[in-house]
Amino acid sequence: MFRGITMASVRLLSSVVLVGGLLCTVVGCEKDAGASEPGRSSSAVSPAPSSSFSSFAESWKEPASYAYTLTSSEGERSLVGTFRVTVRDGKVAKVVGLDESGRGAVRRAPEEVPTIGGLLDQLARAHDEGADTAEAEYAPDGHPVRITLDPEENAADDEEAYVITDYEPQSAAAGKKS
Repeated sequence: MFRGITMASVRLLSSVVLVGGLLCTVVGCEKDAGASEPGRSSSAVSPAPSSSFSSFAESWKEPASYAYTLTSSEGERSLVGTFRVTVRDGKVAKVVGLDESGRGAVRRAPEEVPTIGGLLDQLARAHDEGADTAEAEYAPDGHPVRITLDPEENAADDEEAYVITDYEPQSAAAGKKS
């Protein structure tokens, strides 16, 4: 009935099944290794950015005068590019486009470039309106370094991403000069 099946074939098949089972067990254990550690999950997805209403944001007070670099990306909108923004007395006083897209946006509509407070207002509004994504990451001093907005999960081109770098608060005296 079992012609052609030798003891060597049975041993080989048993070895393959054993190695396969061990391999699956090891891979499965490694995948869940971090699940029992605090702050880690078994998911390969990185943790979500800190909440838009974290203690960092609540403790940060927007100064009247500062400068920052804004990289605005994603979505179909006019404010896409990299900008150096100077804020005086709580208002955008100067905007310089640092790349081709940024220069074009400044030529078309410089008034669309927001203060950091304006970006936080957009974040709060998106959260209040039930956006699919309204997230921010904060620097240790509390100012935002990344804001991600997506009003509707499955809508095309409605996303907004802002990265804030080179943030330089200025003293009240420095803000009144020039």
